[in-house]
Amino acid sequence: MANKAIFLDIDGTLTEPGSNVPPESALKAVEQTRKKGNVVFLSTGRNRGMLRPLLAYPFDGYIGGAGGYIECQNKVIFDCPMSETQRTKVLSLLSECGIYRTVECLDHSFTDESFKDFLKEKCTKDGNSELLRWRRQIEESLNIQPMQEYANQPVYKVVIMSPGLTAIQKAEQQLSKEFLFCLQEPDAYGIVNGEVLNRQFDKGKGVLRVCEYLGIPIEDSIGFGDSMNDKEMMEVVGHSVCMGNGSPALKEISDEVCENVTEDGIYQAFSHLGLL
Repeated sequence: MANKAIFLDIDGTLTEPGSNVPPESALKAVEQTRKKGNVVFLSTGRNRGMLRPLLAYPFDGYIGGAGGYIECQNKVIFDCPMSETQRTKVLSLLSECGIYRTVECLDHSFTDESFKDFLKEKCTKDGNSELLRWRRQIEESLNIQPMQEYANQPVYKVVIMSPGLTAIQKAEQQLSKEFLFCLQEPDAYGIVNGEVLNRQFDKGKGVLRVCEYLGIPIEDSIGFGDSMNDKEMMEVVGHSVCMGNGSPALKEISDEVCENVTEDGIYQAFSHLGLL
């Protein structure tokens, strides 16, 4: 049986946000700890399609879609898309509330084209196009397609962005019984982003499912994350590590903080925890 089960968030933890290339030091750490008998899983909000470039590296499995789809040692152990009724209700209500949606299916993702128009207008007014360039880079690197190409495939989660909290609060009031709204702090442009997740799963429940399947005590699990969508994972694992570039709120609830993702944080933390 493995000694430890290690769970790595991707964006902002294993890689820079939107990137598919981990630092060499992080890959070295994963290789060395697996040789020692530990198992390493990706634990991410990304779906399988967005994950595919990283699956070329030797991991033991992954928790995808923020816990909605789990593969462990090449076997699917959990698969929970929204029901058709849930999907119709969520997508319709978010649209009615003026919230921009990115729909994540198993292998493809689709985003509202109107969000790009909003960004163009905002960037023009602010005289700063950095936000628009960032969004384009994310969509290209993660292969996010226009919403007009969405053909009612099963949905695992919806990433949301709104010019403010009011619209999101309106939608949350009607959906909170079945869905969790995981929100980030408003950015410099006042945009609130987050995820709408089925309450049947989250990253924390995903960690529990993997550990139970492998027979690894939860106290022998370690989680690495950087933002509040890692909160449930960090609360469940035996030991939690927040990246130095992580959110202040996540740092407060983590057992320790390591160096930034760009400063060999994963390798240094693995070394410090005796995982190498």
